[in-house]
Amino acid sequence: MKNLGAMMKQVQEMQTRMQEMQARLEAMEIEGRAGGGLVSVVLSGKGALKTLKIDASLMKPEEREILEDLIVAAHGEARARMEDKVAAEMKDVTGGLPLPPGFQLPL
Repeated sequence: MKNLGAMMKQVQEMQTRMQEMQARLEAMEIEGRAGGGLVSVVLSGKGALKTLKIDASLMKPEEREILEDLIVAAHGEARARMEDKVAAEMKDVTGGLPLPPGFQLPL
C-alpha cells in the first residue's frame, strides 16, 4: 500500500503543477514572423491569436495574396513555437509520472 500512497501523492503534485502550467500558458506570448518581419503574429500559450502586425509596405491591393500567405506563415511559425513550449512544460509537469504513449492531458 505504500506504493499506492506514494503514487497518489505524485498524482496530486502533478495536478498542482498542471494548474500552475495552465496559468503560465495563458500568460505566455509567442511571436511568429514571416516575410523578413513584415508580418508578425503573437499567440498565447494556448494558441489564441493576440496580435497581428503588418508592415505598411504590404498594404497594396496587388499584394493581397502575398500578405495573406505571410499571415498564414507567421501564424504557423508562432503555433509551432507554442507547441514546442507546451511540450517542454508538459515534460516538466509529468517528469516523475510515466504516462502511456499517446496519452495527452487536457490543456
